[in-house]
Amino acid sequence: MLRVFCGPDGRHGNALGVVRDVRAHRDEASRQALAQRLGFSETVFVDDPERGVLDVYAPGARLPFAGHPLVGAAWLLDLETVCPPAGEVWARQDGEFTWITAPAAWSPPRTLRRYGSPAEVDALAVPEPGEWVYAWAWEDEAAGRVRARGFPGRGDGVEEDEATGAAAMLLSAELGRALNVRQGRGSQLLTAPGPDGTVELGGRVRQWEVLAV
Repeated sequence: MLRVFCGPDGRHGNALGVVRDVRAHRDEASRQALAQRLGFSETVFVDDPERGVLDVYAPGARLPFAGHPLVGAAWLLDLETVCPPAGEVWARQDGEFTWITAPAAWSPPRTLRRYGSPAEVDALAVPEPGEWVYAWAWEDEAAGRVRARGFPGRGDGVEEDEATGAAAMLLSAELGRALNVRQGRGSQLLTAPGPDGTVELGGRVRQWEVLAV
């Protein structure tokens, strides 16, 4: 298991299940069942570690693209590209940060809901299932610092997502600027818009534990 988008102190980050030996989980039904059993917001299956071919699952759905699984897999495999179902994603390492670059349009739809202050975001209760809500407020607009929380609303047991790369990419694309996002309990995500609708997404990754699956 990895933690992706850890804070400056190395804590927090979003848990990611990584299955490197996929021989027991070759079909979609088996992968979906394992992702549901693990219960992480996403689990990634490494179909080809040399070419970076990946398959990503939430507890209740297969995902063509997702931010934190790709950042985590890029860190683990140390490749220049990773390939989820959506297409080829560029990756790079820069000191303590791992970065991916992809079209923001590949991100699944999210409701980006702005609030007036970080305190309002902090005070939010988990909403009823129905829509994927990314609640955010400026901590320091001039510096591009954002406070955010993510509520998947899927009814699959993941009530709040600790760090959501795809949503941060959408917000960065909508605002047209680089962002430094503090999400959840203390995770950190960095973004920078690029050419042709792409967004670069970066964060720290830490090995957490080895899972027996």
